Amino acid sequence: MVSLKLQKRLAASVLKCGKRKVWMDPNESSEISGANSRQNVRKLIKDGFIVTRPNVIHSKSRHQRLMAAKAKGRHTGFGKRKG
Repeated sequence: MVSLKLQKRLAASVLKCGKRKVWMDPNESSEISGANSRQNVRKLIKDGFIVTRPNVIHSKSRHQRLMAAKAKGRHTGFGKRKG
């Protein structure tokens, strides 16, 4: 396994996202490892070897369920009070 730290950092910079959002095609690791400049990384992005991962969905359902219970007076005992 080749270290692709430099390529991941450059890709994150080019794509304007964090390193954890950068996906590199594991089947093309030999081609990706050759890219040592931003220009080469841009070419790999255009070819589809490097892609931005989608944002993780942050569901509100758990919070809404808790607030519905609190409206009924649950979870408001002495043990829950601070300050």
